[in-house]
Amino acid sequence: MAEESWHQARLIPTSGINGADEQERRATSALLAVMSSVREFGRVLTQPLGAPSGQLETYIEVPFYLGERRLYPDGLLRSRRGQKEWTALVEVKTGVNALDAEQLEAYLDIAREQGFDAVITISNEIPAVAGLHPTKVDKRKLKRVALHHWSWSMVLAEAVLQKEHRGVADPDQAWILGELIRYLEHPRSGALQFDDMGPSWVTTREAVASGTLRPGDKCAPEVAARFDALLTYVSLQLGRKLGDDVTPALSRKELADPALRSQSLVQSMSAHGTLQGAINIPNAVGPLVVTTDLRAGIVTCHVDIAAPRDGRPTTRVNWLLRQLRHAPDSTRVEAFVMHGRGAGTAELLRAVRDQPALLIEDPKKDLRSFRIALGSPLGSKRGRGRGSFIDSVENAINSFYGDIVQDLRAWTAVPPRLREVPETSDERPSLTSTALSSQDGAELSSEAAAESDETLRQPENGHVLSPDAPLDTDGARPSAPSLPSSWPGTPEPSL
Repeated sequence: MAEESWHQARLIPTSGINGADEQERRATSALLAVMSSVREFGRVLTQPLGAPSGQLETYIEVPFYLGERRLYPDGLLRSRRGQKEWTALVEVKTGVNALDAEQLEAYLDIAREQGFDAVITISNEIPAVAGLHPTKVDKRKLKRVALHHWSWSMVLAEAVLQKEHRGVADPDQAWILGELIRYLEHPRSGALQFDDMGPSWVTTREAVASGTLRPGDKCAPEVAARFDALLTYVSLQLGRKLGDDVTPALSRKELADPALRSQSLVQSMSAHGTLQGAINIPNAVGPLVVTTDLRAGIVTCHVDIAAPRDGRPTTRVNWLLRQLRHAPDSTRVEAFVMHGRGAGTAELLRAVRDQPALLIEDPKKDLRSFRIALGSPLGSKRGRGRGSFIDSVENAINSFYGDIVQDLRAWTAVPPRLREVPETSDERPSLTSTALSSQDGAELSSEAAAESDETLRQPENGHVLSPDAPLDTDGARPSAPSLPSSWPGTPEPSL
């Protein structure tokens, strides 16, 4: 038999998984074992929950009595440091299995009786808002015990970030973490990607297209929640590629009351047929906003960037064009004037490249900001695959970031420069009126400063530089993270 058909031995094999119980048991044991072995990985997961930074102890299927019933939570985590001890029960679901509210309430009761701190659930369910649990339980049971949720997508993203970008001190532990990543990425592990818009998707989509969707329809909130879950999933996947934390952008009111976010999406669907959200990318010029128009079948991504505060309007447009060298010709550029209301002037990038003045309606008015937007076809299918809503939204976000956002740099003002004082000779001037004055050479100094200002604003290697921008450790100015060259939507380097 050819060696190509041989299967390499793995620390956590996917072979021999028979049924959901075996799948959950193996996933639980693998995850908890790696969390206790790779300290950095266990710490990044448990620290936000309030666990101390001591050695993490992990157990599986620990028996407890609740009245006359004997229950077996899937796992238990314990961390000690000094006099502080933190303990949490773990409930795991894989595949399409959903968490059970009655089972979770029983584990909350056990945790309260035992004096434990939290109950952690792990499943493929992605909550619409960070910190919101996907399963509704009796809030009275949460007075003394916290309830947290990890999606398998989040666990996998944190594992990749820790191994590939943040780093693991011990090489052997890094290899162990890599084996967990291999396991969770395998289809048989039960850690699934986001692949379904929910059972109410078709009904809601058809109602939106026909204009008959009402804010009170029961199907609309479910679709709104799935859309926010999709944005969370895409943020996690993009963060894995960039090596940084990419998160959905929500207001303080929406974080405090997730119902406000759901009401806003439902109202937008019923009134305009659109769903809109945004994601925050570290060091990017602004949030990446995505709008899906269910009636027109178009998904549009846009980002806003402030215009330079100096220079003529044409100079400010040219400043932006130099940064859009990799953007498609179909990109829409919109310019807004200072103290102006309503829509600005908008043109396609192909036309603005040939004639920048198209964006300038009144040369006497200063430009305040630009909006760069790119639209693409929106799929309508509920699941994954060609023509699906999920894939079209994910591809649009990745392409827009790779082609446009990662090349944009915010404008920074140039600091004032000292005027050069001419050297004085040893000879004493014959007249006092010839002594150096603060007004001497003012015109010359002003011209030199303007020339130096224009030089500093020229892009170097595709980047707009400014002397007052903070420097990274390697001497470079910080910028938005770049996608790998193999990532879809990233332009190929020219020869």
